[in-house]
Amino acid sequence: MNLNAKPYLQGIDLKRDKIENMEDFPFSIPTIKGLDYLEFHPDVTFFVGENGAGKSTLIEAIASAMGLNPEGGNKNTTFATEKTHSNLGDYLKTYKSFKKPKDYYFLRAESFYNVATYMDNLVPPPIQGYGGKSLHQQSHGESFMATIKNKLKGNGLYIMDEPEAALSPNRQLEAISVIHQLVENGSQLIIATHSPILLAYPRAKIYFFSQAGIHETSYQDTEHFEVTKNFLNRHEQMLKILMSE
Repeated sequence: MNLNAKPYLQGIDLKRDKIENMEDFPFSIPTIKGLDYLEFHPDVTFFVGENGAGKSTLIEAIASAMGLNPEGGNKNTTFATEKTHSNLGDYLKTYKSFKKPKDYYFLRAESFYNVATYMDNLVPPPIQGYGGKSLHQQSHGESFMATIKNKLKGNGLYIMDEPEAALSPNRQLEAISVIHQLVENGSQLIIATHSPILLAYPRAKIYFFSQAGIHETSYQDTEHFEVTKNFLNRHEQMLKILMSE
């Protein structure tokens, strides 16, 4: 018997018997169509893959299935600017631990501006939970770091979609430190990313999304690691090739 509380979200599966047509979006995406039981790491699970492979679609659906706002925030964040998310969350079966996390948050780069606006419009604005300063009075990267360093309290389930979008390389290194602190404080994270820096975090499972489906891979075998390594080691030669007619 597993007596560990983590992972709070042990895995997900597709309620195929509830889906009328697998050719309808988002079920037509190869990674979604072929989705079988997906098991999460107790600490960190990464989703990687090319644009359009279904990472963000699935991570959004996981957040929705866990009761979080598809645009971001925690379970008390109740705004909606425009309904652009899919209904995939309604068709996900979630397998959960015997213990619930004490904290939840969905950090989504694409719609974080909308979350910041929602927070500023509350009376009074909950700025203490974000480092004591309005998110709109900070740069994009600063507001991201203020959120993960102050709003995420630990013992939580934290879902992130491309958090590196606003972060410099140095801030991505800092984010690894924050992620590790959250893990040490009893948290589980599920992160969709393109960052070879974030992917280096060792206490993690990496799932690669492609036209062939979803499969587990190692850090060194990701395209993100290989492409970045090759470019940095041979950037002059590669630039000549890329810029040649």
